[in-house]
Amino acid sequence: MIIDTHSHIYLDEDFAEDKAEVVERLKQAGVGKVILPNVDASTIPQMLALYNTDRSLFFPTMGLHPTEVKDDYKSVLADTIYPNITSEMVAVGEIGIDLYWEQDKLAEQTDAFETQVGWAIEKNLPIIIHQRSALRETLDSLRKFDKSKLRGVFHCFGGTVEEANVILDSGDFVLGIGGVLTYKKSEISKCMPDIPLDRVVVETDAPYLAPTPNRGKRNETSFIVHTVQKMADLTGRTFDEVAEITTRNAERIFGI
Repeated sequence: MIIDTHSHIYLDEDFAEDKAEVVERLKQAGVGKVILPNVDASTIPQMLALYNTDRSLFFPTMGLHPTEVKDDYKSVLADTIYPNITSEMVAVGEIGIDLYWEQDKLAEQTDAFETQVGWAIEKNLPIIIHQRSALRETLDSLRKFDKSKLRGVFHCFGGTVEEANVILDSGDFVLGIGGVLTYKKSEISKCMPDIPLDRVVVETDAPYLAPTPNRGKRNETSFIVHTVQKMADLTGRTFDEVAEITTRNAERIFGI
């Protein structure tokens, strides 16, 4: 069995026409569990609708994505996000800091991130961290918390061994690795052999970042097999070994 620890296949704008077929394909690919990270207030109904079709397959999380932190973020967090961190949620996410698109919301993103990390500790839940062009800022925020109470996934990791080591020393974190691993010039493929496999999970980030040979197309969870195979090739393991190890890691982090 494979666990996709990060998939947005609930999004109607990308999967409205063939969602049932996408779900059937992921089952045929050997995926047994899928984590569904929330994005903002508007995506909650879509995510819960897919979750309710098969609660043994789909596992929802609750959070406000950093690029969706707008001027009204405090009310969105208090009125919508926090009340929806129910017992059904397996993590607080997708949360973090993203300075790739714009830098003028750093203070607001940082506040939203730290608020939600605090909620995760309060609820004894892992966090799913999105950081883009903001690793230093993200780690600075995490240092404000007791690292013995921090656990979760650094989603879409694509950095160096040195960055991986700093992240893994910041709490009980695993690295979420997806389709970028299969790209010819990806940095993560160079350092994958030096990253401990017991601190890694696999993900798709569907509909984004489709792996080779589907690069440039809409990503979907069934494509995760290409990432698992590439990871096996780079680490000298078999496909089944990588699937087993990363599944065990995901089950431990998310408690599923």
